[in-house]
Amino acid sequence: MRAISIIFRRELAAYLRSPVGYVIAALLLLVCGILFQAKALGEGKLLSATVLQRFFEFSSGTTVVMAIALSIRLVAEERQTHTMILLNTSPVRDAEIIIGKFLAAFVFLCGIVVLSLYMPLLIQVNGKITTSQVVVGYIGLFLIGGASLAIGIFASSLARHQLVAAALGAALAGIMYLLYELAKKLPAPLSTVLKDLGLWNAHFQTSFMQGVFSLKDVVYYGAVTYFFLLLAIKTLEAKRWQ
Repeated sequence: MRAISIIFRRELAAYLRSPVGYVIAALLLLVCGILFQAKALGEGKLLSATVLQRFFEFSSGTTVVMAIALSIRLVAEERQTHTMILLNTSPVRDAEIIIGKFLAAFVFLCGIVVLSLYMPLLIQVNGKITTSQVVVGYIGLFLIGGASLAIGIFASSLARHQLVAAALGAALAGIMYLLYELAKKLPAPLSTVLKDLGLWNAHFQTSFMQGVFSLKDVVYYGAVTYFFLLLAIKTLEAKRWQ
């Protein structure tokens, strides 16, 4: 735990000191604000619940993009700057490296996502939405963001350059999203399996976006996060012995 704590503090401090993290945060909030005005408020009179659903719809997309952007540097940058050898020769296990980096990125991501809370509060001022709808929606954003971070860290562990890691992370997240659409073209039971593996439609759109808390969807995002973090750990272990 001590090694994880050290790596966590190191990576979180890197986000807080670097202008890149603040640029990503500013871009996310800017895009969210523009989409909120255009897609939620700018399409005539809508029910407050519909406006909130649209907010969580586009916020989930921006959260996934930001998670990939934050995660691509976590391992690839270590290789680019040749500091990975220092980690490999230190008394730190690969699992501790990945978990410490993931937790730092996740805390930073959650902090940025929370900054968008003023938009649902604006809906609350002029309409009627419940606190539980907002809370459940943000839980969904945290979960899909954590899963996307894990995908990005795995991509970063595969690549030596951050641009390659970004392309791999975006491709993996895109494939996870498109599994639901692909499932529509396939017969059962394969279609059912692929629909359940989809990153967004079957687990965010039908529950968290609607203000419905589903334990099944929480388990799904936890499993995706665990799976890709495990792949990242095994990738580091394989590269250590090369």
